[in-house]
Amino acid sequence: MENVKNILVALDLTSIDNHLIEYSSFLAEKFEIENVYFVHNIKKYEISELFADELNEVNLDQLIGDELNEKIENKFKANANWEVLISEDSNTESLIDYIVNKYQIHLTLIGNKSSKDGTGVVTAKLLRLLKCSILSVPKTAELSFENIWVGTDFSGHSRKSFQFIEQLRKKFPLTVNAVHVYQVPIQFSPYVPKADAMVKIEKHLQQKSTKFFNKFVISKPESVELIYAKDKSVSEKFLFEIEKKKPDLVILSDKGGNNISSLLIGSLTEEIFDESLTAPLLIVK
Repeated sequence: MENVKNILVALDLTSIDNHLIEYSSFLAEKFEIENVYFVHNIKKYEISELFADELNEVNLDQLIGDELNEKIENKFKANANWEVLISEDSNTESLIDYIVNKYQIHLTLIGNKSSKDGTGVVTAKLLRLLKCSILSVPKTAELSFENIWVGTDFSGHSRKSFQFIEQLRKKFPLTVNAVHVYQVPIQFSPYVPKADAMVKIEKHLQQKSTKFFNKFVISKPESVELIYAKDKSVSEKFLFEIEKKKPDLVILSDKGGNNISSLLIGSLTEEIFDESLTAPLLIVK
């Protein structure tokens, strides 16, 4: 996997911007980032016509740019080049996609907000649109990578997440927990007792886990956890465990390929991505 050298930070002039700037500084130091691009999109069409006359006399781009530059100078401490990009585009997602391609961005940071704080500057549309990895950062995120969770279905697709971890292992010590959440397929339930099915599934997953880590992963995780979702969906159980155990970072691949657990496939990745989490969530492309 290509090393992370260029990152984009999406800002929206809300209170989470301060934490995103500090978190990007933390990342830039840990990953030895070369370039950081702070992006804000001004949606003038959302501003009431009541203020049209006043705004005509104001250079809004300049004012916002000056405000962000001052804020970043105070909070961004890493030794990396940084630049503020201000634009006026009707579609924030398309703008971010354009900048990602133009500046060869490897990682895009966005704010993970609770519903009461609004939906933020971007949506899950970015998961399908961007070619780079995406990191969703909540206000509660600690500046730490000591305890990292990697969600896996033991398919070849999820090796990308462990390849990403290798960049961090080279720089400082960390603890990696590989997490797999599974269900008993409902079509078996009328014919096979659940207890028997669980024994067979766990044995199958342990074999698959061993094969996966021997074949695909350079550094094996410190622990591998198989979690039965029971009366919850796979995504609900995964989210529950995150909130309960509070890892410093959660990593998922954007695709998966397991018939028993669809944790990493399409809509479920988006479902987790859209939730308000206490831990940063990294989707590795």
